[in-house]
Amino acid sequence: MGSVREGALQGVPTFVRRRPLTFAALRFALRVHGDHRREADGAPFILHPLEVASLLSSCGCSDEVSAAAILHDTLEATGATSDEIELRFGAPVEHLVCCLTEDDRIDDAQRRKSALREQVAACDCEAKKIYAADKLSKVRELRIRLVGDPTFAASDEGRRKLAHYWRSLAMLERALGDHPLVTQLRFELEAIRDLPPAAASRAALRQAMGPERDARART
Repeated sequence: MGSVREGALQGVPTFVRRRPLTFAALRFALRVHGDHRREADGAPFILHPLEVASLLSSCGCSDEVSAAAILHDTLEATGATSDEIELRFGAPVEHLVCCLTEDDRIDDAQRRKSALREQVAACDCEAKKIYAADKLSKVRELRIRLVGDPTFAASDEGRRKLAHYWRSLAMLERALGDHPLVTQLRFELEAIRDLPPAAASRAALRQAMGPERDARART
């Protein structure tokens, strides 16, 4: 456990070193996430929130926003509480993290994801940007996973993930228009759809396009 945390801190990305609140958030996230690993490649989970924060930093976001990006999964995936986040990092950061946290009172996973999209849509612009960066990172992780296991796209879980990402894109395009994070998310999804890692996954990927076709029909 210690090796993951210590190694990550020894190689703190440059953009984090320039942001004191984000650096403090990283130290906290390393502790509470511990040895969590991401599904796509078994890498330390902390790489995901770091990538999200990096994407936002490159778009000129504030230290508070990138700190919230580092912490955006802590309420869902760890024992951290919203009161603890507010005490350590302030009310604006806590607000953003809560905007990005699923309602664990909803048992059904698809309804929970749908409720999260609606929740983010009702939050402020900065929360939507973090959500866009989060989905961009997740779609890139999905591409890694499909390279190793192209049949995952045809699984129930794979179809659910893709449907959620396309619906998230539709919501973000309505809310943020052609913001760079949103246009990049569209590119990543279209690349997975049109240039799949194996022909065997093409039918499943096109089936997952259903939500986007529905969204276009409503506009």
